[in-house]
Amino acid sequence: MSHMLIIGGGLAGGTAAEALREEGFDGDITIVAAEPHPPYQRPPLSKGYLAGGEGMDAVILHPTDWYAERAIRLVSGVAATSIDPAAHTVQLADGSGLHYDALLLATGATPRMIPLPGHELPGVMTLRRLDDSQRLAAELRDGGRRLVVIGAGWIGMEVAATARGFGNEVAILERGDVPLAAALGAEMGEVFRTLHREHGVDLRTSVAVERITGSDRADGVVVDGETLPADLVLIGVGAAPDTALAEAAGLDILNGVLTDAALRTSAPDVYAAGDVANPFHPVLQRHLRSEHWANALNAGKVAARAMLGMPASFDDIPYFYTDQYDLGMELSGYAPLMADAELVVRGDLAAREFIAFWVDAADSSGRGRVVAGMNVNVWDVNETVQALIRSGERVDAERLRDGDVPLDSLLP
Repeated sequence: MSHMLIIGGGLAGGTAAEALREEGFDGDITIVAAEPHPPYQRPPLSKGYLAGGEGMDAVILHPTDWYAERAIRLVSGVAATSIDPAAHTVQLADGSGLHYDALLLATGATPRMIPLPGHELPGVMTLRRLDDSQRLAAELRDGGRRLVVIGAGWIGMEVAATARGFGNEVAILERGDVPLAAALGAEMGEVFRTLHREHGVDLRTSVAVERITGSDRADGVVVDGETLPADLVLIGVGAAPDTALAEAAGLDILNGVLTDAALRTSAPDVYAAGDVANPFHPVLQRHLRSEHWANALNAGKVAARAMLGMPASFDDIPYFYTDQYDLGMELSGYAPLMADAELVVRGDLAAREFIAFWVDAADSSGRGRVVAGMNVNVWDVNETVQALIRSGERVDAERLRDGDVPLDSLLP
């Protein structure tokens, strides 16, 4: 009987196991998760779960008995330490070994750490794991604390919004000129800068963080010669794909584990999905790694089909959402194409009720392809935005900007 082995207890791994059963696979399935939890998803950790509006059921994909009922073996709290692709075996930290017929690597990513003096002090945190979110909530939920966030990325901005909601003082320190500029560009980044400043956040850009101060615990951050007092410091400067196992096993690595469109790696019977994978995207005709929720959710399903020898191709449009204060946003699109695209805004930018489109390759008549779209406090449009992107249809920028022109009418 075949054995499907999944390394990783995140959304990609959990979804893949579920999809294997749904596709009719009746052989052995094992999930090896280094954390002492059943597979869970990460977006609530910096959003609803951290804020207290969502419970554990919004984080954990399924309770442990769900896996038992489906004869899925769940090995939690034990890390995989090595892979032997030739022997089709995996060694675990407890000294045991597992044989596989097909292996899925869903090891995710690890937070980047800035080697600042003082970064190892108690009170300096990153946010990646469920335990991190629980510790952060315990520190912040009663208010009255001083939080300094290093890095104005999605995690830092979401935690800052939640911390302010609890009544804490918050400062965000960003070395770039505009928060979120790498993801959204300067104009859209300004929307979020204004949002946070309106809610009392001391958001500083173009600054250099020098060190974290404290003896037994972090008590401040030195930035451009000034010391900001801090009860808690959150470092949110992105994450790196956790490729250690794959590298040691000799798999091809480039900004993640390289795979084809079916999520097959360079090793026979080894697949990769989620944050750790850098798959070939058949629409873009290039490799595209994404760390967002929808990528892990949908890639797990594609990996399951590929592991079963079924036709499989991962061609989803990357999707992301955020909730900060009274701003809700959905973003769909191809990040590599956004930087050189024209920004077209439909709606009221000042009121933060709009849809932003990134339009690429405009011709002489001003018609171009929509490569990304972001709806801010405008709902039930994401499917249409994705349809516009997927169609590759050239649209007139003025009609795209005109709120009186139904979006559906721009579809081919």
